[in-house]
Amino acid sequence: MSMAGVQGKEGTVDFEIASAGKLCQTWYRVFGDLDADATKRPLVAVHGGPGLTHHAMLPLADLSTKHSIPVVLYDQIGNGNSTHLPEKNGDESFWTEALFHSELTNLISKLGLQNREFDLLGHSWGGMMLSTYAALFQPPGLRKLVLANAPADLASWSAAYFRYREGMPADKLAIIVKYEDAGDFTSDEYESVLMEYFFSKHVCTVDPWPQELLDSFAWVGKDGTVSHTMMGYDEFRPQGSLKDWSSVNVLHQISVPTLVINGVDEGADDSAIKPFLDKIPDVTWKKLEKSSHCPQFEDRELYIKTVAEWLLQE
Repeated sequence: MSMAGVQGKEGTVDFEIASAGKLCQTWYRVFGDLDADATKRPLVAVHGGPGLTHHAMLPLADLSTKHSIPVVLYDQIGNGNSTHLPEKNGDESFWTEALFHSELTNLISKLGLQNREFDLLGHSWGGMMLSTYAALFQPPGLRKLVLANAPADLASWSAAYFRYREGMPADKLAIIVKYEDAGDFTSDEYESVLMEYFFSKHVCTVDPWPQELLDSFAWVGKDGTVSHTMMGYDEFRPQGSLKDWSSVNVLHQISVPTLVINGVDEGADDSAIKPFLDKIPDVTWKKLEKSSHCPQFEDRELYIKTVAEWLLQE
């Protein structure tokens, strides 16, 4: 189902970063009305990547239209409609998880949500950064947290990816290895094989991919600054500022009810999410058996129903 007709109030908020050398802005879109009914807890949703955009989160607008939950989507700094900083490409001291924590705090404040209750949902990288955000900052207004298709540490994600790639046809895996050995991750052949024989099975199984997901991935091609600085170019061996990322040691500090969602044959496999289930004090797990990494597209109705019912139950 296309999201082409979906509307929402768009805007930007200023985001001051001392080392940026210019005033930055975070672009956002609101579905529903944040002001009409203060008893409705808004949901702020964080996209994946790092380096993707809100487009991959557009199905969450269903929470507004079907369940009257106001939804805030935004493009993280360096991505999509927010300020780009290509001059910071390769600067791992700039592109850190802490930068995106600060951006989220700023957005919540500028939208006037800091003095009311709200919920947070993060997909993939968005869930990764929210797991540490909720643990380290414990925002006073935060009532519920959703960690969707996110690993508790990148080493587990990589282990799952290496396991899956062994199931690729031998001749196709050989092509991947050939380009890895050459350090060439941008050739058309490499990207084509990766899409057809890996991403189509372990990222999103909808064929063809929804336009919104394609639009989100296209931004990495337009400006890969964030993605390449934080994760590198190799899909199987994370590099960059997130290379050794893990939330495991702080998960016990998450103080709100947390819903963990994952799918089948995806990077956030059962092993990768196990620390969430073991260490978060109040945690619920929902595995979506008909989805891989993008249930918002692969099993949209069940995904929205699962999230809505959990957010709305008292």
